Amino acid sequence: MSDPIRTLAPNEFLVREGEESLDMYYLQSGTLAVVKRKGDKTQQIGTIYSGEIVGEMSFLDEEPRSASVKAVTECTLTVIPRAKFEASMKQLPKWYQALVHTLLDRLRKANTRIKV
Repeated sequence: MSDPIRTLAPNEFLVREGEESLDMYYLQSGTLAVVKRKGDKTQQIGTIYSGEIVGEMSFLDEEPRSASVKAVTECTLTVIPRAKFEASMKQLPKWYQALVHTLLDRLRKANTRIKV
């Protein structure tokens, strides 16, 4: 069985800052903007291009989404459900799992120090 596919039109949101994370995504085609709230405004803080993963941080550490992501162009994404990812992770050595969690923790801490 293949992974589910999701498509977005330009300006359509994939995820919103503060939401719970149940999936992460592989961007097959298109371009996404990463935007963060600052007061009553939003600022673009990054761009995600075809071939990249999106939504991985909150997916992995089960924290709320740290930013919103919306389509710049028409996008096609592969949805990676938590259950499928967890089954794959269980097959990896414990040290590899620890590496992923350590890197994620350090990245999350670095993100909190970045001022928009």
